[in-house]
Amino acid sequence: MIKKLFQKIKEYDTIILHRHSRPDLDALGSQRGLALTLKQCYPQKQIYMVGDMSSRYHFLGDMDTIEDFIYANALVIITDVSVGHMVSDDRYTLAKEIFIIDHHKNPSDITENVICNPNKVAVCELITELLLDQGFEIPPYAATSLFGGIITDSGRFQYGETTGDTLRTAGKLLDLGADKEFIYKNIYTESLLDRQMKNWFGTQFKTTAYGVAYLKNDKDIFEKYPVDVFNISRGMVSVMAGIEEIKIWCNFTYDIENDVILGEFRSREVSIVDIAKKYGGGGHDLACGATLYSWEDVDKVIEDFNTRLQL
Repeated sequence: MIKKLFQKIKEYDTIILHRHSRPDLDALGSQRGLALTLKQCYPQKQIYMVGDMSSRYHFLGDMDTIEDFIYANALVIITDVSVGHMVSDDRYTLAKEIFIIDHHKNPSDITENVICNPNKVAVCELITELLLDQGFEIPPYAATSLFGGIITDSGRFQYGETTGDTLRTAGKLLDLGADKEFIYKNIYTESLLDRQMKNWFGTQFKTTAYGVAYLKNDKDIFEKYPVDVFNISRGMVSVMAGIEEIKIWCNFTYDIENDVILGEFRSREVSIVDIAKKYGGGGHDLACGATLYSWEDVDKVIEDFNTRLQL
């Protein structure tokens, strides 16, 4: 499949890069890193990046705006997601051919053209290896994006999927000119509001007798903190991390725009991705999520986590 993908990249004059909605840095980094590398290698081709953007990651640059007709004879490459409803900008369905590069355990309902390695801590790690193995020269600005995805999806090399290869691949990106100071400054320097939010949310979570911590954020939370839903949903889940008595922690946030509840789930040791899949979500063994449609479902998820810790 790898050989087939890179042969198609050579054949197509138009290539459009997609990834999942509400992107994290692995999604954006993989999309940008691959696109910018291909742009340098094939300056005559039309290569685009599309999708929604989080205000948190605007420092990387903007997405492209393209018309529907451009898809007619285009190759689409989707990174960091294999499930159709999670892809940002559903016009990917208009493309002539579609390929996926992912590292999640969810089976694809989009195409059989899938390159997936769930043993990689970040899809940026996988894409870096693919590009280097295929003899591509990764420019510094692309290397920076790919490095950022590895850093964040590995939790700065703390998470269990991190391997020696992860560190070696990150080192190669640094050798290629990845700007680690740029990434660290923009990711790990926070505003006063963000710090105040974390301090407040850190006093609001509840715990169960079995070691599950959770936050339930209804629409009223946005009157107190008028920020993007992403800033609370994914941004505040970490306030429950690193506590000895807490084995699983989860953050449930009402998304006003889409009338759903965003669930972010984390675990220190026990695999929970099957529970995320039970509710239509997915991800990694210890870091996953799901979109829920009622607070009753939220309570069911919490109870499933309680049950998991009793096994």
